[in-house]
Amino acid sequence: METYEVTVYYSEELMSGTLNNIYIELIGKEGTSGTNWLPGIKYYLGMGSQYTITSKNSIGKLLLIKIHKKPLVYYQDSWFPKKIEVKAPDGKLYIFPMCTWITDDQIHYFNEGQALKDLEDCPPRSQEIRSEELQKRQKAYSWKESEKGIPEHVEAKSESQLPLDAQFILSKSMMFKLKAALGKVWADGWTKFSRMFNADQWTNFDQLNKLVDYSSYKILDKVKENWRKDEFFGYQFLNGLNPMLIKCIKALPDNFHVTDDMISHYCNGNLDDEIKKGNIFLCDYKLLDGVQTEEINKKKQYLAAPLVLLYKTPEDTLVPIAIQLKQKPAADNPIFLPNDSQYDWLLAKIFVRSAEFHLHQLNFHLLRTHLLAEVFAVSLLRNLPMVHPLYKLLIAHTHYTLGVNVLARNNLINSTGAFTQISASGEKGTLQILKRSLSSLTYKSLCIHDDIKERGMENIPNFYYRDDGCRLWDILHSFVEGILKHYYKNENDVKRDAEVQEWIREINHRGFMGQEKSGIPQRFNTVSELVKFVTMVIFTGSVQHSAVNSGQYDFGGWMPNLPTTMKCPPPTEKGKATEDTIIAALPDKSTTYKANATLYLLTREYSDFVKLGDYPEEHFTEEKPRELIKKFQDDLKKLSKKIKKRNNKLDLPYEYLDPEKVENSVTI
Repeated sequence: METYEVTVYYSEELMSGTLNNIYIELIGKEGTSGTNWLPGIKYYLGMGSQYTITSKNSIGKLLLIKIHKKPLVYYQDSWFPKKIEVKAPDGKLYIFPMCTWITDDQIHYFNEGQALKDLEDCPPRSQEIRSEELQKRQKAYSWKESEKGIPEHVEAKSESQLPLDAQFILSKSMMFKLKAALGKVWADGWTKFSRMFNADQWTNFDQLNKLVDYSSYKILDKVKENWRKDEFFGYQFLNGLNPMLIKCIKALPDNFHVTDDMISHYCNGNLDDEIKKGNIFLCDYKLLDGVQTEEINKKKQYLAAPLVLLYKTPEDTLVPIAIQLKQKPAADNPIFLPNDSQYDWLLAKIFVRSAEFHLHQLNFHLLRTHLLAEVFAVSLLRNLPMVHPLYKLLIAHTHYTLGVNVLARNNLINSTGAFTQISASGEKGTLQILKRSLSSLTYKSLCIHDDIKERGMENIPNFYYRDDGCRLWDILHSFVEGILKHYYKNENDVKRDAEVQEWIREINHRGFMGQEKSGIPQRFNTVSELVKFVTMVIFTGSVQHSAVNSGQYDFGGWMPNLPTTMKCPPPTEKGKATEDTIIAALPDKSTTYKANATLYLLTREYSDFVKLGDYPEEHFTEEKPRELIKKFQDDLKKLSKKIKKRNNKLDLPYEYLDPEKVENSVTI
């Protein structure tokens, strides 16, 4: 008679225990224990329940556990066990990671914690179980074709149609919906109030000053005070919401006819000389050219597609020196300059900032973090079983991503969504921008070192996104390399892993439409290729998302700095702008209220925040991966201290890539 000590660990999350009957069977190399009942399962919150079970014969090294949850009478509930530990008669402890909701009365199998690649899971029954697991998941996580030219996504019309594993926990869902509802009530209330008194238009900037108590927001208050300044306008291309567009140029674009005389206000030298010195930079919004715009509150809206030339001064500040608001040079498309009238210049910069809102939100935020993270996650869930080392490595970085994207499709970017109601692009223009963005996306642009080099941004000072992001990439890469090289000893191990090859095949086909020009791998031939791609996947859903998401209210809460739309077309001549014409061009009050409420909601930190490098769910049980996780966490802590030390010396700290503020996955 063999005796095994079994401990069941529950999640700390509300309502994760069960009142149903649980039956367990231990499966080893030499046999099985037979079925044993685990009585008395209650709503324990993170506590372990201990049981003793017996087997008539020795079953050898444990490989699997078989779990069967039977209803109590007719009541079938949901149960979320974190793991089951089994202490064998010889004293050896076996850990079986679970970390999944069991919602039915079907039989479920869980592997012992050792990670196993495809073809390593030798026992025939284990191979069958592995295959059955993927078949179930492929049925649960089906692909849904989006609009042609946009990445596919998980098939679910609402969050409730997702498997329970992909849904928000009750507390998160309630808090998210409460904040969304409060924001909507606030915005709708102000809208009705304004319209009641026929006062939906702003009449001066003083009214905007009273919109919120800006002094209670550290960064936002500085934005409000500095948004008119050229130095701050330039700073935002480096360390604002979208540090991805600016590039150092080697020649002017053919459609941007800037001359030496035009730039004399800031730049006394010859333009060609300054370009050769690496002091001239460009932001080109050509993806927005000709985008269809919509009406808001029955009024036509406008969107520019600017070109912005910037100069790095001897004092190492970045300032705009020329702005052209439309792509095609023409007599009615003047190049605006810093020595134009203050209102001409300010209006030109505001049109740029409105273009920035659209390109940032739809290309660099929605597409390159949310939608790609969903593609990575769905393919992971469909193609890699729980026992696979890559599943163990990546699953924490998919947490809530599917749920939040379903909410976004239903509440932000559909025909009646918050984004389409406040943006000039509306629903049709949004789809245009997304399609153009995907067609121009490259693998290099998703890998920060490659992207920085390609844009010529290696040497510009005070580029904190680059500095912090590259350090985070290096720390991540070292961690991923350590984990994967522990399991993949040579190139042949990668080539022969059919599950991993199917994972990247679906990503390429479903996410990037098989576009070869993107450079996205179609298969992996070396360990280093796999390491780089997995680093990019984690970086995209954590670091990059934090960079483009966390500061939305900081930089957009003062509406003139990030207008979601413009009510007047781009100016066709100089000398016409006044403060009144600028106010008339800005979004109306109701649009401003809705935009502020949306940006506020999208940048709140929720109680279930999990920072980068934390792994509450125990998937890796082997010593080497645990050591690598500990080193990863230590490296992140050291970097956090360095960033905090630097930020203490800055008038405007850059905190978005402090590892303590970077979330492990796209969850908002």
